[in-house]
Amino acid sequence: MRFILSFSIFISFWCTSCTSSTDSADTILQNAVIWTGNSDQPIAESFAIQGNSILAIGTQDAMEKYKGIHTKIINAQGRFVLPGFIDAHVHLLMGGNSLLNVELRDANTKAIFSDRITSFAKTLQKGSWIVEGNWDHTLWGGELPNKEWIDQGTSDNPVAIYRLDGHMILCNSAALKIAGIDRNTPDVKNGEIVRNLDGTPTGILKSEAMYLVLNKIPALTFRVKKEAIKSAQEYLLSKGVTSIHDVDSLGSFQVLKELYMEQALKIRVYNANPIDQWEEVTKGTSLDTTWYKKGMLKGFVDGSLGSHTAAFKNVYSDKPTDKGIFINSIEGLFDDAVQADAKNLQVTIHAIGDRANESLLDMYERIIQKSTLKDRRFRIEHAQHLDKKDIQRFASLNIIASMQPYHAIDDGRWAEELIGTERIKTTYAFNSLIKAGAVVAFGSDWPVAPASPLFGIYAASTRRTLDHKHPGGWVAKEKITVEEALNAYTKNAAFSSFDEKIKGTLEVGKLADFVLLDANIFKIHPNEIKNVKVIATYVGGKKMYGNE
Repeated sequence: MRFILSFSIFISFWCTSCTSSTDSADTILQNAVIWTGNSDQPIAESFAIQGNSILAIGTQDAMEKYKGIHTKIINAQGRFVLPGFIDAHVHLLMGGNSLLNVELRDANTKAIFSDRITSFAKTLQKGSWIVEGNWDHTLWGGELPNKEWIDQGTSDNPVAIYRLDGHMILCNSAALKIAGIDRNTPDVKNGEIVRNLDGTPTGILKSEAMYLVLNKIPALTFRVKKEAIKSAQEYLLSKGVTSIHDVDSLGSFQVLKELYMEQALKIRVYNANPIDQWEEVTKGTSLDTTWYKKGMLKGFVDGSLGSHTAAFKNVYSDKPTDKGIFINSIEGLFDDAVQADAKNLQVTIHAIGDRANESLLDMYERIIQKSTLKDRRFRIEHAQHLDKKDIQRFASLNIIASMQPYHAIDDGRWAEELIGTERIKTTYAFNSLIKAGAVVAFGSDWPVAPASPLFGIYAASTRRTLDHKHPGGWVAKEKITVEEALNAYTKNAAFSSFDEKIKGTLEVGKLADFVLLDANIFKIHPNEIKNVKVIATYVGGKKMYGNE
C-alpha cells in the first residue's frame, strides 16, 4: 500500500512539472533574434507554436513551460527571424508561366535577345506559342525590338512576348498573321500598332492593341496552370514570401482549390478580379480564407512610363506631343467602383502618371463622400509619379499606396529623360507618403520585377539605381529606413488586405508565418541587404522552404 501511494505521489509531482497537452507547443523556435513587427514587443528570443498559430512569444526561458514530450525544437542558431513577407502586388499565373518560358529580363544586347528566343523555339513543338519574356529595351540602348529580329528563328512558332512592364508586346510575323494584322489594320483606341514608314507593323503593340494578338493565344490548360502555380510558389517561398496579393485573376481559382485539397498549397493568396466582375466576386469561395480569399477588384487608369502610356498633366520630355493615355475612363471606373463598394468589396486601381493619380484620387473622394465612416481601404497600385499636392491626399482620404520599390531603382536609370528634372522629385515618393501619414504597402510586380522583398528593402532604403550611377540614391530624399520598408512588406501589406488581425507581425494568436535569414538586416549596411539569403520559410508553423 505504501508503494502504491509513493508511486502515485511521484506521478502527481512529475505531471505538475510538465505542460498539459492543451498548453504544450507543437513547435518552439529558440536561439533566435526575432523582429516581431509588434511595437509593444519589438524583439524576442523565442516563440511557441500550437497548430498554425503562435501560442507564446518572449524570452527563451519563458518558452520552457510550453515544452511537451512531443514538442519539436527549431534551433535558429542565432539567426535573424522576422514575419513572413507579404508581397502586395504579384501576377501569380503570369509569374509561374514565365518560369516555364523564355527569360529575357537580363538580355542586354540584340544578339542575346534574338538568340534566346531562337534557342527556346527549338525546344517547342511546331505551332506552340512563345509568351511572357519580359524584355527591357533600355538594356541595349533603347531601340524597340522588331519582328525581323526574331522571324527567321521562329517561323514555326507564333511569338507574343511582353516588355517587362506588361504594357507592350513584341510579336513575330507568324503571330501578326494569326491576328490578321497588316498595314491596312486600323489604329486601336487607347493603344498603338507601331509601324514602319511604309505602314507595315514592326511587331510592337501597345496597351489595347496588344489584345489583337493576346486574344488569339490559346488558353492555358489546367495542367499547365497547375505546373505554373506550383513553380511560382516554390520561387516565392525561396524569397521568404508567405502571402501574396494576386492582382489579376487568370483562372487560377480551380488550380488553387485543387492544390489546397491536395495539401499542396504552400502560400496564402488574396485574389483580385477585374473590376467589372464585382458581381461574380460576391459569390464567395469554399476555401479556407486564411489560404485563399477573394474580395478585391482591380482596374486600370493608365499604362506605364516605359511605354509612354502613363498619363501625365504635361507632355513627355522626349515626345513633346504626348501626354500618355487613359486606358479606361474615370466615369466607367466610377460606376464599377460604386457597385463594388456597395457590396463591401475592396477596390484597387492602377495609376502611374500624375494625371492618372489625381483623377483616381478625385474619383475615390467622390465615393468616400457618400459614406465617410466606412472602412474601405481603397488602394492605388503603383502610385509612381505624383503631383506634390496629392501626396497628403493619400493620408487624408485613407488611400493605401501599393508600391513596388524595385521599379524605382530600375526606372531611375532613364526616367528623367522621359519626364524631366522637376517631375522626378515626387517619383516613388516613399518617404513623403509615409511622413504624410499614408499607409504604404510594398510588393514586387513579379514577373515584371524579381519577387524578392530583400531586394525591395534594399531598393527603398538606398535608391541606388541598377546602373550604379546614383550611389547616394536617386531622388535621395525619398529613401526610407530599413524598418519602414520592413513594415511595408509585413504589417502594412497585411492591413492592405484586411488581414492585420491574423498576420503581418509575430504575436500571440497570429499565424506562424516566418522567415529565417542569414544576416540581421538591422546590423549590416543597407547596401548589403540585397545579398542576404533566405535560410528557411515557414507557413503556418510548417517549413515550406529550406534545408535546415
